[in-house]
Amino acid sequence: MTVPARVRFFATPSHPCSYLADREATTVFLDPGYPKTPALYTALSRLGFRRSGAHIYRPQCARCNACIPVRIAVARFRPRRIHRRVRTANRDITFRVRPARFEPQHFALYRRYISARHAGGGMDNPSPGQYRDFLTSAWCDTLFFEYSLGTSVVAVSVIDRLTDGFSCVYTFFDPTHVRRSLGTYAILHALEVARRRSLQWLYLGYYIDESPKMRYKADYRPQERLIDGRWTTTE
Repeated sequence: MTVPARVRFFATPSHPCSYLADREATTVFLDPGYPKTPALYTALSRLGFRRSGAHIYRPQCARCNACIPVRIAVARFRPRRIHRRVRTANRDITFRVRPARFEPQHFALYRRYISARHAGGGMDNPSPGQYRDFLTSAWCDTLFFEYSLGTSVVAVSVIDRLTDGFSCVYTFFDPTHVRRSLGTYAILHALEVARRRSLQWLYLGYYIDESPKMRYKADYRPQERLIDGRWTTTE
């Protein structure tokens, strides 16, 4: 599917950037009233858009192009030594695919993660409604990849199903399990599930070289980066 010509987009006023402290940002949103489908979402993902709640957006800043959309070619991905160590360290984890709905255990884990990793970042002390509004949407085909140790859920990865792959929306995990590298493990496992399902891409969102929190996305190669409107392979 291509993006219909009648689709409208709206830009926000300039606002402080969430990733780079010295920058101003502008965000472009798909018309909230336009009917959204997984096919349209896929077409927009190919143009560098992402989902947050019910909205589809991308950065479009006047004086900055630091946010670079990244996707992994599932069939060509080759794990590095550190990835193999992470897999080995998490052999005792069990995995379930869950529907995208509110679960008290997931929400408690999310609150612990936000408190430990993003305190003061505007997401503090989230309510159940804020949690649902951020991660889920009635129009989107979303799954929760749930990872557990025994009876305890230690990580949840929010995954959108596109027509050509998966889009990793957000992952939250138990911050006390530092040595397990659960964020890395969730990406590696999503790649494996995508491979089993013969999907082409795993969309990881935006790589930002100047932001330490976003630089980790460069570790999964070969990858494609959307630069000047073209997906370019980075080995």
